[in-house]
Amino acid sequence: MLENIPSQSIMIELLGQPLYEVWQALCSAIDEKYDMERLWNTGGKNWTYEYKYRRGGKTLCSLYAKSNCVGFMIIFGKEERSKFEDIRDTISSAVCRQYDEAQTYHDGKWVMFEPTDTADFDDYIKLLAIKRKPNRR
Repeated sequence: MLENIPSQSIMIELLGQPLYEVWQALCSAIDEKYDMERLWNTGGKNWTYEYKYRRGGKTLCSLYAKSNCVGFMIIFGKEERSKFEDIRDTISSAVCRQYDEAQTYHDGKWVMFEPTDTADFDDYIKLLAIKRKPNRR
């Protein structure tokens, strides 16, 4: 876990104002549907920061930040992948393509999105609902 959580000004400097607004909008969309524990961490070797949503030891999704780039990752387990196929026709072709091109590992399919606007957020929320039903109304 990070000792020093990045301030708004640090995040704006890292992402740039337009992407910071995308980051904020995505966090708001998730917060609106889910009451989760939120953890800041270093972003490993590829990202500056990781912001993880989890509850009961299970991760819902993670947001990542690096210079001028936002990442949004969902990891789908085996059962979740079959649920994705059930709703595939309700998801945009761009989001489906990201899903299809994602690497599948022994512990699931790791799908990384790099949103530059809010256009796919409705699809992201549908994908999160596969992992966990929203617990806020």
